[in-house]
Amino acid sequence: MLIAMVLEVPLADLVAAPSVQDPRVQLRHAHSEGRAIVPLTRKQSEPRAFKLIIPASERTPALRTHSGYEWLYVLSGKMRLRLGPHDVVLGPGEVAEFPTEQPHWFGSTGTGPVEVLSLFGTQGEMMHVRAHTRPLSTPRDPHNQVAETSQY
Repeated sequence: MLIAMVLEVPLADLVAAPSVQDPRVQLRHAHSEGRAIVPLTRKQSEPRAFKLIIPASERTPALRTHSGYEWLYVLSGKMRLRLGPHDVVLGPGEVAEFPTEQPHWFGSTGTGPVEVLSLFGTQGEMMHVRAHTRPLSTPRDPHNQVAETSQY
């Protein structure tokens, strides 16, 4: 209190907790060919992760090729994927992966916007999914559920 008097500042200014800034992470996004592209990885290392928001108006295929490998997970909406001779529609929870040297295009079906999680690497790495398994004879311990599923 003496310090506050000497400095002629309120005591609360000296002992109060610092003000909290907005805790939300502000992701920078870009727009390309009508799509909103939100990078989800800060590092430039690969593979890179993006959230893509594709408007319903982007429904006309324009096949292209480039080096790399792409993994797509549909978060919401319906995504149309043209991959060489294939023309498929994927819904929420569905996944596609392919080498981008194959002629490809993905966009909306035209019925609404589509949100997609994209993992892309220019080196052509395939995504690897690991599953934890245990022998069938081992009984499951309901109290150890987290430890069993979080090893990878």
